[in-house]
Amino acid sequence: MALWRIRATVDDRPGYLSVLTASLALRNVNILSVQVHTTEAGAADDFLVDAPDSLGAAELVAAVERGRGRNCWVARSEAKVLVDQPTRALGLAARLVRDPDALGESLRALLGASAVTWRPVPGPRRTTEDPAAPGGRGYGEHTMWLPDPSGGSFEVARTEPSFTPAEYARAQALVEVAAAVGRRVAERVTLVLPDGAELTVRPATRDDVPAVRAMHRRCSTASRWHRYLDREVPSGERLARLLDPADGVSLVAVAGGVDGAPAHVVALANLVVEGDLAEAAILVEDAWQHRGLGGALLRRLAAHAGRTGHAALVVHTEAENAAMLRILHRLGAAGPSEPDGGLLTVTVPLTPVTPPTQPTPR
Repeated sequence: MALWRIRATVDDRPGYLSVLTASLALRNVNILSVQVHTTEAGAADDFLVDAPDSLGAAELVAAVERGRGRNCWVARSEAKVLVDQPTRALGLAARLVRDPDALGESLRALLGASAVTWRPVPGPRRTTEDPAAPGGRGYGEHTMWLPDPSGGSFEVARTEPSFTPAEYARAQALVEVAAAVGRRVAERVTLVLPDGAELTVRPATRDDVPAVRAMHRRCSTASRWHRYLDREVPSGERLARLLDPADGVSLVAVAGGVDGAPAHVVALANLVVEGDLAEAAILVEDAWQHRGLGGALLRRLAAHAGRTGHAALVVHTEAENAAMLRILHRLGAAGPSEPDGGLLTVTVPLTPVTPPTQPTPR
């Protein structure tokens, strides 16, 4: 017996797939897996089969055509493809988390492509948001174009079989995973404070909940009050939402982790987006206050809000929080402060920033 991949287009009508599978069964072909790709021309059925050694490519094509299949493509396969496509895609995504520079190789493995080329220009312009619509898809019969979020595009080539909407969607998702990981790596910076202390500032994740909660416990009740108007340590569930906001970004400042010293979170900065406004909040551990850390984090939040096109940065703070008010003043010309009892809402207008695009060929 030998493993083969078969792809054929079948009319998307009740019973037509069963006719094709019955035709293969008459030749003792065992179907190990099947995937159905919806296309404009019908359902493209992708089979992995185990066929008798006596059957060659021509006999398999004939069997498919007798089963009302058309546009048939067959190729010998290997045991490694017994892993189903969703599992393979998840494995490749996990690899990109570890090594986002492996995107080209991952796309080649996912699609069985002959070549993946990065180009500094966008691919053919789509005329509709639906990639499967005529004139609007991001792929042709043997070429796929994937926009690179950092600029340019990837051109993927494959001789056979033809690309499908499902494959385009999987490939686009893989590109987005690599871009998200790349952004996190790029946003990880070393911050040197005026007193010479060095910290790492990076995007937060839900995995940081234990370290961030420990930092909250080390903070004084006054510091927690300035941040939350509550002296209690937030619950793990609330911290998880803060660290992974649906819209916005959260940053942590990490000290230690060098020469065997334990790493620990010493500050948390949050940016929550609502319409054109981005609301910022910061908590700095007491031992790290008045050292320039809060101002550095707030400037990074303001820069992020400017890059994403937001009109203003909003901070809610107590009128007696002189340290925060000084930081906001240093950011530039703050808008009017709106008092609400002992609270102030300070609005800092932002100038949207468009970063230069300098993609690196892959």
